[in-house]
Amino acid sequence: MNALDDAASLAAQLLARRWLPRTHPLVKRALIDADLWAAVTARLAGVGLKLVDNVYAEHVSVALLRPAESAVFGESGLSANNNLELPRDGVSLLVVLWSLIVLPKRQRQLNRADAAGEQQGEMFAADKPLPAGANVSPVLSYRSLLADFGDQLGKKTRLDTNLRRLENHGFITRRGEDIAEGPLLDLLLDYDQLAPRILDGALADVLARATDATAAPALAAIQAARTEQDAEETSED
Repeated sequence: MNALDDAASLAAQLLARRWLPRTHPLVKRALIDADLWAAVTARLAGVGLKLVDNVYAEHVSVALLRPAESAVFGESGLSANNNLELPRDGVSLLVVLWSLIVLPKRQRQLNRADAAGEQQGEMFAADKPLPAGANVSPVLSYRSLLADFGDQLGKKTRLDTNLRRLENHGFITRRGEDIAEGPLLDLLLDYDQLAPRILDGALADVLARATDATAAPALAAIQAARTEQDAEETSED
């Protein structure tokens, strides 16, 4: 198969399945083969789409190019708070779940730590490969989520309904009463834009009440590190 055929195959699979793991043979090739990547990008652009990749995520997906958004959603859709037809409490739940899962995961990845918490002083730690999301991504307790945020997110019935919506959209997966990262959670939400708004905004105080055994200590450590960094920068000034 030539690169063009591979590009067509990969584009078709992304359109049919919505996302593919980075371990998929064609995805692995595209991530290291600039020509194949460019060919896939061109194929998708022809129908108003772009390839979405994030080195911290375990999947790749597709999303609309900016010029195509108005044609697809119209002006009313562009002015909406989301284009997945999620209700407001569904969007709020998505942001809370992103904060509880992706923020700790990213911190662990950046620190080259695994889920057990490797020692950061280890020699050559910075040269280690980026830990896979599955190894560092927190798994949340449904009961803790309901206890901590149920009142703000519409009580149990609304929470359950919106969790099903988010699962159907690929943002989360459910394992009994556990809630884990889905293929799109770290792909379709922009970390660079969202993280500062959460950590420096009012939501930081809301998240501070989290009692989840995995996410709560990680968030507390992130905020403590930010406070220490701010103090050091202030003292230098």
